[in-house]
Amino acid sequence: MSFQNKVVVITGASSGIGKAVAIGLAKQGASVVINGRREHALVEVAREIDPTGARVAYVAGDISEPQIAERLIKEGLSRFGRIDTLVNNAGIFISKPFMDYTEEDFRSVMSINMTGFFHVTQRAVTEMLKEGSGHIINITASGVAEQPLKSVPAVLAALTKGGLNTATKSLAIEYADKGIRVNAVAPGVIKTPMHTVESHDFLAKVHPVGRMGEVQEIVDAIVYLESAKFVTGEILHVDGGQNAGQW
Repeated sequence: MSFQNKVVVITGASSGIGKAVAIGLAKQGASVVINGRREHALVEVAREIDPTGARVAYVAGDISEPQIAERLIKEGLSRFGRIDTLVNNAGIFISKPFMDYTEEDFRSVMSINMTGFFHVTQRAVTEMLKEGSGHIINITASGVAEQPLKSVPAVLAALTKGGLNTATKSLAIEYADKGIRVNAVAPGVIKTPMHTVESHDFLAKVHPVGRMGEVQEIVDAIVYLESAKFVTGEILHVDGGQNAGQW
């Protein structure tokens, strides 16, 4: 298995995609270090992964704070000795018409989607450079970031998640000769607790295939990227065809 005996740091892992990724990669043989703002939820995820605690560690807190990013990487090093893969999953999404966004909306989205990515990725790369190997996987976005929909105005998602898609390519080129690969998974709308059941019919229709995505499909994409050693700088769209264009 591609994650056997590897150490993986996952942000935003207390629920949704991040939780599914943590559980899925642990089943693939990884030791995982998970982060999220809700400690009680992280504890539950950790118990589900490994009740003994031997293959899981967690750090609760806001990943946009440098000290939390520092603790997260240090926890991986102290518990498991190295960092092989970083999955930057933490993010928030606020859909509003442009003129309805508040300064607080802007600060919140930039803080989690961009600042958090910056702090933890710098620290992970520092350790990966020492080993001469590593893999960074950014969870970005497809539809609202690259094929905007008038029915779902979300310029802050386009600004941040679209920016992360470009940053993925930039870092991939910068570190290609250092043994570090950088890729992204760009999901469509994935069926997680953040979307109410009442919204599912509408959200299914924003994908050409006519359904929402499942969290396992994101896990499968990450597993593929981990095993694809000749792939770096890739934006892997798992979006039911959204990126192909309008329909």
